[in-house]
Amino acid sequence: MTFAIVVLALVLLMLAAYRGYSVILFAPLAAMLAVLLTEPAAVPAVFTGLFMERMVGFLKLYFPVFLLGAVFGKLIELSGFSQSIAAAVIRLVGQQRAILSIVLVCALLTYGGVSLFVVVFAVYPFAAEMFRRGNIPKRLIPGTIALGAFTFTMDALPGTPQIQNIIPTTFFGTDTWAAPWLGAAGGAFILTCGLLYLDWRRRQALAAGEGYGTGHSNEPEQPGDGKSIHPLLAVTPLVVVGVANLAFTRLIPRVYESTIETQLAGLAQPLVTQLSSVVAIWAVMGALLMGILTVLLFAFRPLITRFAEGTKAAIGGALLAAMNTASEYGFGAVIAALPGFLIIRNALLAIPDPLVNGAITVTTLAGITGSASGGLSIALAAMSEQFMAAAQAAGISPEVLHRVAAMASGGMDTLPHNGAVITLLAVTGLTHRQAYKDIFAITCVKTLAVFFVIGVYYVTGLV
Repeated sequence: MTFAIVVLALVLLMLAAYRGYSVILFAPLAAMLAVLLTEPAAVPAVFTGLFMERMVGFLKLYFPVFLLGAVFGKLIELSGFSQSIAAAVIRLVGQQRAILSIVLVCALLTYGGVSLFVVVFAVYPFAAEMFRRGNIPKRLIPGTIALGAFTFTMDALPGTPQIQNIIPTTFFGTDTWAAPWLGAAGGAFILTCGLLYLDWRRRQALAAGEGYGTGHSNEPEQPGDGKSIHPLLAVTPLVVVGVANLAFTRLIPRVYESTIETQLAGLAQPLVTQLSSVVAIWAVMGALLMGILTVLLFAFRPLITRFAEGTKAAIGGALLAAMNTASEYGFGAVIAALPGFLIIRNALLAIPDPLVNGAITVTTLAGITGSASGGLSIALAAMSEQFMAAAQAAGISPEVLHRVAAMASGGMDTLPHNGAVITLLAVTGLTHRQAYKDIFAITCVKTLAVFFVIGVYYVTGLV
């Protein structure tokens, strides 16, 4: 019965997300329903003492990253830099390689720190124009954007400033550059397999005489050519973010002690901070601030008149994304405290290999919640200590555990109820029935990549 209660809560949250209801509302409702069916008198205490504490704790750590990432991405868009980058990549790769061009543009933007959601809006006009010129079915655009933005640059490549690569740092004491060789190998696997799949789908459509199609909704206006801004100037803020992230990751531990005590005159007790739990967050925050300043330096005039309205939209998006994930984090904390979850945890812990165990656990919860960051947060909040203990017993570095967990979070998360998938389909004017098949295929490739990376580690010992 206790197991059924946990499953009921998870299914309720999944259905609510699939139907388009707010996770911010339904995560606490689903969690409290599970508590009500388990221990009715505990509902008020669990809500204020567990759900809210964990939700607020998540925001305390990660909201600045959501906020700065959204502002940076919006400034890249408003300055025209994203348009210049897209146009330059398309000219370099060639109009005839539309799928490769769009994947590379998405990858460049996301690895440079631009939010996944911002990338969808920025790249879609170029994708639609290129697919129309190449007479490639429009239904392949979502799968193409998903490959470039939702996969290898989100959590596989070392140093990516996306939140899925930051969350494990606070649990494993690692940094965003953890296991660089494994991450690079996983990224290459995803990119190669994904491109081969999408090109196979393109050739299938060509053989069947299917073109771009007509009567589509949400068709964008033809984008400009982006020639007004030199692409080297446009890509500079992205390079600054990457270099600054690496520099701050290396410099911060040299500047600060492992335990930082900060005493201010108005505080009765000093603030105590464990550096290992925040160094990656501080590094990414510093890098994004440097990126924002770089954009403002190079594009001050076109931005000054649009900065207020543009940043309002970015902040609204950051609040929504952070609150969605924080609510799922609080939901996970409540579920992990219920007796029914012990059955799930013990079943997963029965998997002997710690890396396979972590991968299956994280990708399962990411799939259930429809969120890579939410599923990763739930899994690590509930089971990170067990993962670490098992990995240490097997002589496995926390860096490997970090990379496997991060990549697993971006595996089955893109099921139909995933927020990014729903946004992507809405922006492109397509339905699940028209385009989700290819998104799901990319999801399967991404999930297989996690086990490919585990295999590479065991065969070569590369980290």
